[in-house]
Order: sequence, then C-alpha cells, then structure tokens
Amino acid sequence: MPHTPTTLGEPAHRRAPDRGRSLLGPALELIHTGRAPTRSALTAALGVTRATAGAVAGELAALGLVAVDQHPIGSSRGRPSHRLGPATDGPVVLAAQLHADRLSVALVGLGGALGERVHLPLPDRTDPQTLLNELAAAGAALIRADRRRCLGAALALPNPVREPQGTAPAALIFGWPGDTPAAALFADAMAAQDLGPRARLPLPTAVANDANLVALAEHRHGAGRDARQLLLVTSGHLGVGGALVVDGRLHTGSAGLALEVGHLTVDPQGRPCPCGNRGCLNVEADPQALLAAADRTPDPSRSLLDQARELAREAAHDPAARAAVDKVVDRLALGLAGLANILNPDRIVLGGLHGDLLAAAPERLPEAVTRHSLWGRCDQVPIVASALRAAGLVGAGELAWGPYLAEPQLAVG
Repeated sequence: MPHTPTTLGEPAHRRAPDRGRSLLGPALELIHTGRAPTRSALTAALGVTRATAGAVAGELAALGLVAVDQHPIGSSRGRPSHRLGPATDGPVVLAAQLHADRLSVALVGLGGALGERVHLPLPDRTDPQTLLNELAAAGAALIRADRRRCLGAALALPNPVREPQGTAPAALIFGWPGDTPAAALFADAMAAQDLGPRARLPLPTAVANDANLVALAEHRHGAGRDARQLLLVTSGHLGVGGALVVDGRLHTGSAGLALEVGHLTVDPQGRPCPCGNRGCLNVEADPQALLAAADRTPDPSRSLLDQARELAREAAHDPAARAAVDKVVDRLALGLAGLANILNPDRIVLGGLHGDLLAAAPERLPEAVTRHSLWGRCDQVPIVASALRAAGLVGAGELAWGPYLAEPQLAVG
C-alpha cells in the first residue's frame, strides 16, 4: 500500500478551530500532551463552556481514546473537575526504529505511553528491503500478541528523508542507493505481514528522520515541553543528528532535509566524514569519536553507544577519559554555538551520548557554548539533557498518531 504523505509535528491545539470546526482534534492533542489533565483545564485551553468541554471529552471517550474519571476532584476555584487521560485499553500504534547497529520496535499508546521494546541485531544483509522486512516482521509479532487495536505504523530512519515522497536521498550509514523509496518499501513490508484480527487494514504507515522524531517527542512529552524555539542535537549509535521545533511544529525545510547539523564543520583538519568532508560534527562528537579520543578500541560485540556512555561516566575518576570527554565536548560546543548564532533557540536539548557528555561536563559545555556564541554572551541558552526513554520510538509513535490527533473520528474507521 502506498504510504500517505504526512506533515510532521503540526499540533492540533496550535491551529485555532474555524467556526463550526470539530473541537475533537484540538482537545485530543491537549490531553495527549498532558496540557489538559482535567475537564476544567480543557475548558480553559479550548476557550469554551464547561458543558461543551464535557461533551467533547465524552465523545473522545466514546471513541475509546480518552478516559474520563467519574469522580470529580477539587480545583483551585473550589469547583470539582473530572480527570482526563488517554484510555489505558485504547488503541496503539507501532513504532519502529533502524539504528546503525540494531533494530527496535514497540507499541505506543496515546500520551507517549511506550510499551515493551524489542531489540534485534542487524541481519547480515543491510540492503533496504531486508532491513525493512525484518522490522515489519518484528512489529507484526507485537501487533498480533497485543489485545489492543493497532491503528498505524511509523519508522524512524538514521538518515534524511525527503518529504513528501518518503525517499532516503543519502543513506550514508548503510550505503543504500540514492533516493531509496523507504516509505514505499516499509508500507509494502507491513502490508505483507499477518497483523492479526485487531489491526486496521490496510495499516497506514509513515517514515521520517530519527532526529526529527526525537525532537517531536521531547517537545510534546519531554525536556522540550513549552519551548517556542527548541533545538535538539543528538548522537545515538553512530553520527550526529539535529532538529528544530518552532512554535510546536518541526522545521523540515522545503523538502524535509533541513537541520542536518551533523555536517557542520567543527575541525577542518579532523576526521573524515562519510559525506566527503572532514571534521564534521557527525564524526567529531559521536560515540566513535569519543572512543578514539581515549584511544579505546571498540568491542564489536557491544553497542558503541553503551561503550561511549561508560567512558563518559569514567571521566569522573579517570584522567584519560576526562581528556577525551573534554576534547569531544569542546567540538560539540563549537557546533552548538554556531547553531545558536543562526537559529536563536530558547532551549537546547541534548539526546543520546550528548546528554551523557553534558552530565560529565555540566559547566564546561555550557560555558564553551556561551563563549563561542554571539547571543550566548548576552542571553545564555538553557542546555538540558533529553528526558525520554527511547525518544526515537516515542517520536515514531507521534508520527503514526498524527492523523488521529488531527481527526480522532478516524480511529473508528
């Protein structure tokens, strides 16, 4: 089944409803992101009467998406209000993620509720069809084993994804052909699976860049909540990615390829990058770079990210590890300062290994960013670590939930 082009990160609560337009989408978005935990909060956020908010919450409950606590609680004004939240037995979506060294799948409910994760090693062949078929098979097994209805599936890829075609123009990690039709291949792989009796058929699918999806997840459910201009920079198992969320919506550029921050040069004489340049942030501030700075040979039987995180923690008592962390932190700071000069974010969230580097150098990293940033000298940007477990999978869940957050009635199709 052809994939449906999806606009990333367009929150319903940011789009003021037209006269007569259904309030279901904006209301579900508010409950999904935790901004309306009670009926009174929903009333205030939507700007409607209590009766209207109650009717909207009731309709979302009838759709099986929201739970309304029938026992009112007191409010600051002394008027009781009903708690609102995602229905614990409501539908789910499948989130899949392709890493440089493994595959991951999980089911995700509303509210970013992440189910048990399943991790698989990479198969011997890493061509797109083989990898996406493996992910689809693992995801289908989860869907069949769960009693809840599955409404969609989305995939986080560690490379740029062109919108709206869903192609991967430069899959540098696995050496895929240019403009690999990743979205179409993933849709075909899911369509070929036995999804059991409770999945929506045909199952809607979508594909996006993993850093974009991490940023979306952190903005809605994690360390980026309430930021107006959120810059996310992250390093997972290999390389560096980044994304920008502006007023609740991902900035993806004219074709979905914006914010490839990993290819910002921070050392012209540095390590060679797969893109053809030298000294890109992509190869100067990722797990391989940290291990190389400490003269550590990676253990091929273990995750690069896990090994780099251990090294970052050792900086507290090991001088060699301390020196390696400081070197990589300084490179990362140069990149963040350059991005801050251009983008002027009001918050920077660091994911993956970069969160560990911030923990290992909580003063050095922000000070270096401030020193090298024009705006940082007069208006220091808060730098915080990501807050979500498996943010890439949570973000893939956000992508799959997107159509239903905009039009909740689709959940009963």
